[in-house]
Amino acid sequence: MHDLNTKTAPLNNPFATTRHKAKRTEFLFAQGLRLSTYFVLACAFYIFGDICIKGAPVVFQADFPFINTDFFTKSPETLVVYETVDGEQHQLGFKEFTAFKEANPEVQIVKEHTHSYSAGGILGPLVGTALLTLICIVVALFVGLAAAVYLNEYSGKGRFMDTVRLAILNLAGVPSIVFGLFGLGLFCLFFPVIVSEDQVRTKLAFQLFGSNEYLAFQGWGTSMLAGGLTLAVMILPVIITACEESLKAIPQGFREASLALGATKWQSIRTAVLPYAFPGMLTASILGITRVAGETAPIMFTAALAHKDKLPWQDLGGGNVIFKFLSQSVQAMPYHIYTVAARIPQSEYTKPMQYGSVFVFMVLVMILAALSVYLRIHYRSKLKW
Repeated sequence: MHDLNTKTAPLNNPFATTRHKAKRTEFLFAQGLRLSTYFVLACAFYIFGDICIKGAPVVFQADFPFINTDFFTKSPETLVVYETVDGEQHQLGFKEFTAFKEANPEVQIVKEHTHSYSAGGILGPLVGTALLTLICIVVALFVGLAAAVYLNEYSGKGRFMDTVRLAILNLAGVPSIVFGLFGLGLFCLFFPVIVSEDQVRTKLAFQLFGSNEYLAFQGWGTSMLAGGLTLAVMILPVIITACEESLKAIPQGFREASLALGATKWQSIRTAVLPYAFPGMLTASILGITRVAGETAPIMFTAALAHKDKLPWQDLGGGNVIFKFLSQSVQAMPYHIYTVAARIPQSEYTKPMQYGSVFVFMVLVMILAALSVYLRIHYRSKLKW
């Protein structure tokens, strides 16, 4: 028997001799993490606070209806700041100023200054962003979901499929400006289109048999369709990866039980897999919308204009209305913000348009992000296993 009073040898604990030092190191490390978190939060609150303080007064007003409706119902235009002989200073949009001078020829204007894109509102950029995002999401969701289902449910394992998945992951890290140049080269300059003889502007065109029309490799030019497809290609890797991960999270037993009841593979996927993977796919889709809505580089090459007097549906004319609608260039919020912040001379008169545009765009992105979180929680609470 062992003597209980006999001192036993200490256990071989590698942390025994450094316990106090480890606690001190852990404390310092935790404080460093806390400070880093607070620093990030402070930067975020400063940015959001600055935008809200300077942008909210542009959007909201003290009188009913408490919202600056002109800011949402007019497109950007030039601001004219003028001074009359009595020393009073006035501000009008360019169209209103022109009408004012025609209606009041007796008014003498002694000073007149113009400020580009500093009057009007953001209706054109909002409409353009919505249309570009709609085209992008329709294409990206259909192709991305189909690719994810194939990769997870139908494709086998092997080097080729591993290479495909690696290529998709690598594409997710490609800078957006590269996708912009890709869209410019493919959709704007080279994509095949069917046009009449007088619309051919390339030597790479072939007359269709028995017709006066030509198949011309000349692209759509700078257009809404080219911009939307470029954005779709850009977010495809993200949507494919997110949808595939959502499909992988569904237990294999769901598929096996459905197959055991006599369902085909597609019936099993449609009824026993996709409904339960839907919350994750929905979240990925909405977050994809927030990303493409804020991209500047791809649409700068393929779709966006700094100024456009008419909305896309106001200048269609006759002929193929759908193609004319999709082949128009549009304004877009990211490019509009870039224009008013970096491409025009800065002054006190440009600040309201800058901060008002950024404030509205920030609120829209936050609403979409909150919506994605809410929908994910809502649908996951209903679909449990």
